[in-house]
Amino acid sequence: MLEEIAVNRCFGGWHRRYRHYSSTLRCTMVFAVYLPPQVESGTVPTLYWLSGLTCSDENFMQKAGAMRVAAELGIALVAPDTSPRGAGVPGDPAGAWDFGHGAGFYVNATQPPWVEHYRMHDYVVHELPELLEASLPVDTRRGICGHSMGGHGALVCALRNPGRYRSLSALAPISHPLGSPWGQKAFSHYLGEDRAAWQAWDACALIARADERLPLLVDQGEADAFLAEQLQPELLRQACAAVGHPLRLRLHPGYDHSYYFIASFIDDHLRHHAAALFR
Repeated sequence: MLEEIAVNRCFGGWHRRYRHYSSTLRCTMVFAVYLPPQVESGTVPTLYWLSGLTCSDENFMQKAGAMRVAAELGIALVAPDTSPRGAGVPGDPAGAWDFGHGAGFYVNATQPPWVEHYRMHDYVVHELPELLEASLPVDTRRGICGHSMGGHGALVCALRNPGRYRSLSALAPISHPLGSPWGQKAFSHYLGEDRAAWQAWDACALIARADERLPLLVDQGEADAFLAEQLQPELLRQACAAVGHPLRLRLHPGYDHSYYFIASFIDDHLRHHAAALFR
């Protein structure tokens, strides 16, 4: 059951926030949806947006400036939270911002105590779309996109689930979490110390054996403070080149990791997705 907790009119459509109990994550979750004006005459395709570390459903909807073009194109936007939350959900024991609450990394945890709640992959790929497609005027034409940790999540969700999405893109993704301090910290907790198990959640490793070759658009700011250590887009380029995976990697001088960067290029991503969603 969906409980509507906020609604705002925007560009002829509606921004809505919902609360529901997730059987996958075993906690109450909040997510946001932008429904474009075209829902008045039928169902529309959906672009799932996965946000980065410390974010919630609110960051993208408030800061990215995506609703104007989504309304023009007739695409619904869905922004889930970035992790399970609540008093009963464990976070980082040290209180750090890069693990635990706000940092689910879009994996299915296998290690205690995380395994009970941290199954963001299954939530994003299965539970949330099934809930929305049964409750709202959206259909099974799906695209997925994200930023930073969410860019990693978008890549992994699409690469692990061929046929589930029609389109894929990312902005400043964590391209190779096995070689990223953020990824190493998260994976060692969520997945254990066996690095062989991490391969199933690393985009560069998954591209090598992918069963589907969705054209991939990636934008990256060259002034991003996390570029070299955490994001490593050149490794994604190399992985794609090795197997002929279609990749358009655009590097932008002067742009950082912020939502100013996202807002500057989100229109291109929406149009990239529309080209596949309406095909």
